[in-house]
Amino acid sequence: MSETLAKANGKKATVEKDKVVLRFAGDSGDGMQLTGSQFSFTSALFGNDLATFPDFPAEIRAPLGTVEGVSGFQVQIGQVNVYTPGDLADVLVAMNPAALKSNLRYARTGGTIILDMDAFDKRNIEKAGFDANPTEDGSLDAYNVVKAPISSLTKTALEGIQLDNKSIMRCKNMFALGMMYWLFDRPLSDTEKYLDSKFKKMPALAEANKKALHTGFHFAETIEALPSMYKVPAAKIEKGKYRHISGNVATAWGFMAASEKMNRKVFYGSYPITPASDILHELSKHKHLGVITLQAEDEIAAVCSAIGASYAGQIGLTASSGPGIALKGEAIGLAIMAELPLIVVNVQRGGPSTGLPTKTEQADINLALYGRNSESPCIVLAASTPSDCFEFAYMATKLAFEHMTPVILLTDGYLANGSEPWKFPKMAELPDITVPMATPNGEAYLPYLRNKETLARYFAVPGMTGFEHRIGGLEKQENTGNVSYDPNNHEDMVKVRAEKVERVANYIPEQKVMGKGKGKLLVVGWGGTYGSLHTSVSDLWKAGEDIDHAHFNYINPLPKNTEKLLSGYERIIVCELNMGQFANFLRSKFPHLKFESYTKIQGLPFTVTELKETFIDLLKK
Repeated sequence: MSETLAKANGKKATVEKDKVVLRFAGDSGDGMQLTGSQFSFTSALFGNDLATFPDFPAEIRAPLGTVEGVSGFQVQIGQVNVYTPGDLADVLVAMNPAALKSNLRYARTGGTIILDMDAFDKRNIEKAGFDANPTEDGSLDAYNVVKAPISSLTKTALEGIQLDNKSIMRCKNMFALGMMYWLFDRPLSDTEKYLDSKFKKMPALAEANKKALHTGFHFAETIEALPSMYKVPAAKIEKGKYRHISGNVATAWGFMAASEKMNRKVFYGSYPITPASDILHELSKHKHLGVITLQAEDEIAAVCSAIGASYAGQIGLTASSGPGIALKGEAIGLAIMAELPLIVVNVQRGGPSTGLPTKTEQADINLALYGRNSESPCIVLAASTPSDCFEFAYMATKLAFEHMTPVILLTDGYLANGSEPWKFPKMAELPDITVPMATPNGEAYLPYLRNKETLARYFAVPGMTGFEHRIGGLEKQENTGNVSYDPNNHEDMVKVRAEKVERVANYIPEQKVMGKGKGKLLVVGWGGTYGSLHTSVSDLWKAGEDIDHAHFNYINPLPKNTEKLLSGYERIIVCELNMGQFANFLRSKFPHLKFESYTKIQGLPFTVTELKETFIDLLKK
């Protein structure tokens, strides 16, 4: 990281950095997610590359001032490529003692901590679990602490505005944001426009928030505790039209792009669940594009409605998190048996049962591969970044229709809620989606006659005269689709459905590797761990270490060159946020190869620091 220091004409010094990490933390209800989002949005418009990590509280309804109810938002901005939200924050904004208590571990030694001192009374300090006042006992001596009376200054600044005290205190997040805009040399205008739009029908609230924003900016400008500003120049990125996008929104847009490409409507059947709910929220905004959404009474109704849409020839979608996907299992098996193009999104979260709804984990690769009765293979994909959720939602649709089988797309809470700049693709550049529509194939239509190359059956939808056929969840007779209990036919149909999925390997890209393609150590990952793995391996590779990185998006089937690629390394370590599910899958596919595992199950993403330490230890052995 480059860092320069400049000072001129008596003004405060400017510290120039390649990248900087900022973390907001406060009570759930203090507006930390909004504050972090606005800072990220403004930085994206400025031209920085960035990555975000919203850290939602474990207990959404926890009492105010308790550690359990703290909401955090971390963002890393850079003039260089940014792949993670950063390990440690250069600047931590803590709105109360509980926020400081739970987030101090994320602050970089020597970094800046900004505290709302109005919240540091005896009651709040005790409620947060401190034995003594952390601002007085020396525990923060390793940091540059800015003691800012944010709440009282916000209240003073908004005197005369006709709002109740509760509404006034809700503006303190804008005061903190104004301080950050000064500290990072960011304009206020974009957030002002947002506030005018958000509170269009409540101009007093818009005015109050804008005034708090400006007051925070000028306060930061005048206090001696902030002796310098951070300057992070705009990144050099490919020209094009960009927007700041989250993984859930990108997923929704990927399906809408497929809809436009295919000229088929999107139908989304969903039972809202954390952290997948925003897919429903986003799709429901676009009825003008022919999107149909159904908020079902339960997970089973949701998936069955999507199967109905698939059977009718539309893009049948459903999404959930792990517990909901488990409930959908039987219906997904029906779609496998009927060989329909159903798309299922699993926005993974931590833990079995209800688990940890707000915490990320790569929890469900076993569920995606094996979580149905009998032999029920389907295509499994995994997105790696918030923006490429678009690409893999589109690809999930393409593969489901071209191969006439359900597809499960794995994202996770980290990708779903995280965000980054995304370049708008051109529709003409997106791959075509060719649906194997039925044509007459005999005196009586044979619904299970297959394409010889893909083994996909041909698609006859209701209303096509002369293509009537039986449908249901009982075993099909080859070609005719009639109910069959013939043992040999059953075995043949099970095998052909499995082979159909395996042949998808002929239609997906070969697995790429960052590095030489052979050597001492290969780091293997999949899905949302891409950013931390890529950054850690890239740093070591640039330092001359014999290390490569292969990141998998196509899980089932695996790319055709997987075995050849893996065989070129002395050691292979599979890194994932579970107990080693993908490593075990690879062991089952390639028993002659040795796979080591590095795992973490804490509801948190990998840090670059912990990964680099692990890889260096392996390289020394």
